Amino acid sequence: MAESPPANSENRPNGYVKIEVKEVRSIPLPGGDSGEGLGLVTDRGVIPGILHSVDESSKAVIWVCGARGGFGGPGSGLYEQLAQQFTAQGITSLRLDYRVPNDLPECAVDLMAGVTYLEDTGHDPVVVVGHSFGGAVVIAAAAVSRHVSGVVSLSPQTYGANMAGLISPRPVLIVHGKEDTRLPYSCGMQVYEWANEPKKLVLYDGAEHRLEECKQELATLLTEWIPETLNREPDAL
Repeated sequence: MAESPPANSENRPNGYVKIEVKEVRSIPLPGGDSGEGLGLVTDRGVIPGILHSVDESSKAVIWVCGARGGFGGPGSGLYEQLAQQFTAQGITSLRLDYRVPNDLPECAVDLMAGVTYLEDTGHDPVVVVGHSFGGAVVIAAAAVSRHVSGVVSLSPQTYGANMAGLISPRPVLIVHGKEDTRLPYSCGMQVYEWANEPKKLVLYDGAEHRLEECKQELATLLTEWIPETLNREPDAL
């Protein structure tokens, strides 16, 4: 279990909210994947992404993975599955990779660039979803960005997630498997304790770190929680 340093301003890298998206390039999709490959060109480098866009959509979700990066997420391609489902509901999805995997400050900067891109293309509000290491990335970024309207942290580590209390009054959903041997579910419980209301903790019996065992239940949860959060009135955020 990764331990978190105390929550204070020293844990907020200066670059979190200063990244600039200079242009967007088309990039090849990974084999067998769906969506539109794009690269966000920033002053820190190019951030790979896969966009599932909806014409005239104003609501969006960003999905990030664990310490190794990539696009699939937990549960054998859950991110792609849900991105396709949300497209049918009028919600744009951006599956985002990292420039420098396993570097929490830089990965949070990458997520902020994704939020900036979606904001610049008319998407507001935005929900962010992260798994494992990415569960801390979404919390760290949301803590310093008012453009994030809700956070989903799946099987999160504790390091970097200690700013969860700063996300309120925006909602936080924390999910963990009770058989997780990589990051025990006590990590999810700790992050839940750090967070302020509105918050929700869901623990799945028999589920390990990648949440394969509860994939369908998790998909159902997210297809309810995310649209509900995106549809909240602005004065409730």
